[in-house]
Amino acid sequence: MVQLPVRPRRLRSTPAMRRLVTDVHLHPGDLVLPVFVREGITQDQPVRTLPGVVQHTRASLAATAKEAAAAGLGGIMLFGVPERLDATGSGADDPDGILNVALRDVRDAVGDDLVVMADLCLDEFTDHGHCGVLDDRGRVDNDATLERYASMALAQAAAGAHVLGPSGMMDGQIGVLRGVLDSGGYDDVALFAYAVKYASGFYGPFREAVNSQLKGDRRTYQQDPAANVSEALREVRLDLDEGADMVMVKPGLPYLDVLRAVADVADVPVASYQVSGEYAMVEFAAQAGAIDRERVALESLLALRRGGAQIVLSYWALEAAREWLG
Repeated sequence: MVQLPVRPRRLRSTPAMRRLVTDVHLHPGDLVLPVFVREGITQDQPVRTLPGVVQHTRASLAATAKEAAAAGLGGIMLFGVPERLDATGSGADDPDGILNVALRDVRDAVGDDLVVMADLCLDEFTDHGHCGVLDDRGRVDNDATLERYASMALAQAAAGAHVLGPSGMMDGQIGVLRGVLDSGGYDDVALFAYAVKYASGFYGPFREAVNSQLKGDRRTYQQDPAANVSEALREVRLDLDEGADMVMVKPGLPYLDVLRAVADVADVPVASYQVSGEYAMVEFAAQAGAIDRERVALESLLALRRGGAQIVLSYWALEAAREWLG
């Protein structure tokens, strides 16, 4: 027998041994479930490009929120799909708009047993599909958009959201929202900054899920996938200076290097959103028999945790908590 003083395989010898020595753990409380609620439907509508994901009715969304709380998830992130769209996204801050009534439904269903989060963006509500209002030349007007975001923040806070997730990548959005929330008496509502959000090709299935009307692209406000990491860190520093309570890197797996860099400098919880294209690739590959679905999905979630995410938003969140993490 060869005399080897160091044998790393000793610590991989059994499942119990591997559990004992691992330094990366994934728990249900680390996961947030993104969900879509659609106005004017009486039955859930499957999303063709997101197998297993649906556009919820208000009733089914409330039931899903209860399931998420019972499974010990960390939170649920709501996206609204309205029937009517217009140039300024007026449904976004309407107290009777689909997202705001759904927020009230979910808070009534789960109270404080689950962190209820609201996507704060105009893209689901505008007839042009951009994340802000347009000027007379068809460009996204940063400062006019901030005014709309401020109104949305008050509406979502009044509807019961614990956390607001401004995802539009407008300059100054965190500072404006923190100011309006504090002035409005909502100083306990947290801001989950989409601090590093790329103009990625991985969002395709999401756009079907929210019935996006986008024409063109969002490259003037979302980050360039080819840009250097210093730009991402600058965005994070700005959001932290403006009062962000948590920061996010989106998408997840294609940007693990950025996620690690952000986690190394941020002094608030860091999250990553495993976006629709990441999820869909695994689902469709599994349907084709190319991979083991559960094994690869869990491996991808662990990769995000290992990369520095304390919080992971994933369409697998509920299934993982109930069936995989045991």
